Amino acid sequence: MTSGETQSAVSRNAAVALPLLMLPVVVAAVAALALPQSGYGLAALVIGTIAVAWYILGGVISLGYVLDRLAARRALASIRHEVVAAADPIWICDSDGLVVLQNEASRTGFGDIAGQNILRLVSQLRADALDDLSGLVRRAGYVGCADLALGSGDTLTLSRAEDAPLQVWSYHRQGTPPPDPLAADEAETPDDFEAIPVALLRIAPNGYIRRANAAARRLLGASLPQGADPVHIGSLLDGPGRPAGEWIAETHAARRSDGRSEVLRLRARDDAAKEQHFQVTLAMDPVEQPGLIAVLNDASALKTLEAQFVQSQKMQAIGQLAGGVAHDFNNLLTAIRGHCDLLMLRHDKGDPDYADLDQIGQNANRAASLVGQLLAFSRRQQLQLETLDTRDVLAELTHLLNRLVGEKITLTISHDPTLRAIRADKRQLEQVIMNLVVNARDAMPAGGNIEIRTDVLSIDDLARDKVSLPKGDYLRIRVTDEGCGIEAGLVDKIFEPFFTTKRVGEGTGLGLSTAYGIVKQTGGYIFCDSEVGKGTCFSLYFPAQAGVRQAVRPVAAATEMTQILQRASVLLVEDEAPVRAFAARALRLKGYEVHEAASAEEALALLDGGLTVDIFVTDVVMPGMDGPSWVRAALRDRPETRVVFMSGYTEDIFGEGHNPIPNAAFLAKPFTLNELIQAVARQMQDPPRRLDA
Repeated sequence: MTSGETQSAVSRNAAVALPLLMLPVVVAAVAALALPQSGYGLAALVIGTIAVAWYILGGVISLGYVLDRLAARRALASIRHEVVAAADPIWICDSDGLVVLQNEASRTGFGDIAGQNILRLVSQLRADALDDLSGLVRRAGYVGCADLALGSGDTLTLSRAEDAPLQVWSYHRQGTPPPDPLAADEAETPDDFEAIPVALLRIAPNGYIRRANAAARRLLGASLPQGADPVHIGSLLDGPGRPAGEWIAETHAARRSDGRSEVLRLRARDDAAKEQHFQVTLAMDPVEQPGLIAVLNDASALKTLEAQFVQSQKMQAIGQLAGGVAHDFNNLLTAIRGHCDLLMLRHDKGDPDYADLDQIGQNANRAASLVGQLLAFSRRQQLQLETLDTRDVLAELTHLLNRLVGEKITLTISHDPTLRAIRADKRQLEQVIMNLVVNARDAMPAGGNIEIRTDVLSIDDLARDKVSLPKGDYLRIRVTDEGCGIEAGLVDKIFEPFFTTKRVGEGTGLGLSTAYGIVKQTGGYIFCDSEVGKGTCFSLYFPAQAGVRQAVRPVAAATEMTQILQRASVLLVEDEAPVRAFAARALRLKGYEVHEAASAEEALALLDGGLTVDIFVTDVVMPGMDGPSWVRAALRDRPETRVVFMSGYTEDIFGEGHNPIPNAAFLAKPFTLNELIQAVARQMQDPPRRLDA
């Protein structure tokens, strides 16, 4: 028996014994008159006080009992018509389980049990009736409604009224969902609820939707069936980590909503074009009790924006990690390659150690290429942007691509006749195309066709893969294969570094991440469309240029070491001791006078002490003052001094928004001895340029 039932039983017993409650008052009055005032006055006062308190307690209990009875009668009168007219068997019981009303369907199917305990009905249906009855009453007391599944497949439902001590029992045949008998069977009439422009749902404590207004029906569309059968909220919306029905039950049991809301996902339909999310806020229904009002707002755009932000933060964090690792590795590789070059100067090709040194150099170059891919993904490499015609780029690349794909695969290249130029780094664009072609080749071990197609698109509004392209003209490069395709669950991960679907030893997982970084740094976009068993298409979008192709000074390639011996003075600033030691030895071997400094502050101190030099060779990223900052300070008094910057990445120090530095060149780490000497020699040979020239 629950606490509510116990209190009701006590109330009835107290009401029956109300005349006996007056007995202490009579005893106290007799004692006050019969006993002497001097000896027994205190005793009479105590007895009188107890009697009055007893009387007040009995009155309160009796009043509570009377109010409960009145509430029960009002609730019974309000639902009597619906119960009598219901097609399903229904029994109305008081808080003790005694049947006070049953409809004709219940009499026909189960007999007349009015005035008897509902336990008699449960005993007809279940062997362990007492335990089942106790469990039903306990669950219904918590969530307002509880079901008992029977062996025949039918359901016995108990609903409790929160505002009256009544139990509503109903029997439902197999396949008929249990409606809430306490809810009025209202016709859809144009009332205030229907006319409200906000999407509203009336929900019963058991999670079934009683009613949806016009705005809610428009918002949910075909997901909300239009019919007589009740719909459970859990069949429409997926909860955030728990069933929506459980959230409804907890909110109703707490009798308050606290104004909290949840973002629920609409269960996917076969014809659904995209995933939909709704922000749902619950409030107690002021009209239909027990029940809740759910306010729905379309949160699909918010969830899309949230997913875009999470993805961008994830890629940015990976990029920062990759860039930081690459910077440290570039310093190590510069020292390894540099000291290897110094050793090779002391050994000719016939020396037994020369082959070992050559292997060290080649593997250092391979490591440098791997680090370069990390820098490409993190978008921290120095790009040499120029205006390119992709027809020329692909024409020069065709021979190499045909060698890469082999004899089993056919490579087809086609261009739009009205092709436009783009701004990109030619070497990096070639790297992107080669990476995509190599992946396409690996996806077709039995052979097939790879197509590279270029065209120009005018885009007004394009949003896909959580990215929106700005309005404008774009040059699109598509690389399509006929391979095995990529599973839908893996497409979102393919641009992450070190993610690969190839077997161990067949790939580093950096090919697509490198392509992603280069394209994004160039200001473009890359998308993937794939279908398992049919193939994959990678689409690159670059902003199309309106102007004509510009003439660009070619970048000098690494050749044999220039034999230029000068008595020029060099100030070498590098915080990494192994790199500084190699660079100093290399420059001294070529006849330069080298002054070393481990920091920018030390370099400025040397200059303030009267040191005169012809060229600064400095790292970019250093503890304390960075390279460009100290160089700008030093050039105020030495405007014609040449500068060579060294760095694994530039951190946009030379990008837009920073003042240019005159007479400056950039040398990317890791560099060889030849590359260092040539960079310094070219700077010394070029005439000095002033900033205001």
